[in-house]
Amino acid sequence: MKSDGIPATVCQERRKDPIEMFHSGQLVKVCAPMVRYSKLAFRTLVRKYNCDLCYTPMIVAADFVKSIKARDSEFTTNQGDCPLIVQFAANDARLLSEAARIVCPYANGIDINCGCPQRWAMAEGYGACLINKPELVRDMVKQVRNQVENPRFSVSIKIRIHEDLRRTVDLCQKAEATGVSWITIHGRTVEERHQPVHYDAIKIIKENISIPVIANGDIRSLKEAENVWQVTGTDGVMVARGLLANPAMFAGYEETPLKCIWDWVDIALELGTPYMCFHQHLMYMMEKITSRQEKRVFNALSSTSAVLDYLTDHYSI
Repeated sequence: MKSDGIPATVCQERRKDPIEMFHSGQLVKVCAPMVRYSKLAFRTLVRKYNCDLCYTPMIVAADFVKSIKARDSEFTTNQGDCPLIVQFAANDARLLSEAARIVCPYANGIDINCGCPQRWAMAEGYGACLINKPELVRDMVKQVRNQVENPRFSVSIKIRIHEDLRRTVDLCQKAEATGVSWITIHGRTVEERHQPVHYDAIKIIKENISIPVIANGDIRSLKEAENVWQVTGTDGVMVARGLLANPAMFAGYEETPLKCIWDWVDIALELGTPYMCFHQHLMYMMEKITSRQEKRVFNALSSTSAVLDYLTDHYSI
C-alpha cells in the first residue's frame, strides 16, 4: 500500500469493531468529521479523554483517488489512531469504492457524507443533496461492499433530516436494506443552521430501523450527551464544536483543563501540526478560561515560540 501514498500502520485496536461497541449497551462517544480540525493530532488528543470513535475530516473521494499528493495531505494516521472512520464526499460509486479500497488497511470503515449543507458541496452533488438520492446512496454502498473484501469494514452514512420526516425514515430503511452499518443523524434540515435540534425526529428514526444510530447536533457537555442518548434511544452521540471548545468533554470536564491544553501542545509539536491549526485549536480551547483582554493578546500571536512563552507565563503547570 505504500504506492498509494499512505504510510502503513498496524493497530491492535483495529480489532475493536465499532459495531460491537454500538451493541455494548454503553454510550459510544464519537468525534465528528470536522473540516480542518479533526485531523490526526486532534483525534489523538480527544482519545486521551474518553472519546471512543473518531472520524477524519471530509475528504473528496475523486481527488483522493486521482492524486497521491491529495492522499498524503488529506489522510494521515498512526498506530494509536483507532478505531477510525474515514469520511468521504462522493457522487460516484466507482470512485468511492476505489477510495474505500485504498484506506481499508488503515481504518475500520468509511462514512458517506450525506449531510453537509454547504452550497459548494451540494453544487458538486455531495453532502446533503444525497438525502434526496437514495438510489445513488444504495449504489455507492453496494460498490464499496463489492470492492472491499474485509467483512468487518463498516460503511456508514451521515445525514440531515427532511421537513417531511417520513422521507427520512424511508431513506434510512432503504439504507439499512442496502447494508449500511449504522447511520449518524444530524437533527436539522438542510436549511436549518442554529435552530433547535429535532431530537424527537432522531428518536422516531431510531425506532423505525434496526441498525445502530448516532445522534448529532448541539451537544456541549458529557451530561448533555448522556441526556440525548437517553432521550433518543440511540447507540452513540457525535460531537463537533463541543469538542473543539473542550476536548476533555467526554471525560466529564465542564471546561478545558490546563492538562489538556499542555497535552495538545505536546501532541501537536510531536506530530508537526502547522502553526495556524495549532493556534486555532488553542483559541477554541481557551475561549471560556480567558478574559477579553487575554483573548486579544493570545489571538494576535504569530509564532509557535510566542504561544509557548505565553502559555508558560500564564498557565505554567
